[in-house]
Amino acid sequence: MSTQALNLVSLANELEEFVKRVVPDCTSYAKYGGTLFTVKPDEKEGQFCGVFTYAEHVQLSFSKGASLNDPKKQLSGNGKYRRHINYKNASDVDFPYLEDLIQQSVNA
Repeated sequence: MSTQALNLVSLANELEEFVKRVVPDCTSYAKYGGTLFTVKPDEKEGQFCGVFTYAEHVQLSFSKGASLNDPKKQLSGNGKYRRHINYKNASDVDFPYLEDLIQQSVNA
């Protein structure tokens, strides 16, 4: 496995652990090739975000991202509900800002 691939796996793990720290009562499960997080395991509407590793980046996807307050304009996407942020390095992550987005997503 290349150094870049190892770095992306490490970044994905770091983001997953961060989500768990921000929302300690969440449940995570593997789905769609990544890790989904929910606060209502028996309801699809309880999903609030997911972490997905791609060849060139790690994506943090928000199920109801279109409704989040994003003054720094970090969220991408133009779907009806979902928005995401792609990261190539851990140094790209603004953790305090990301914490706010995650908390908003749980309550959206």
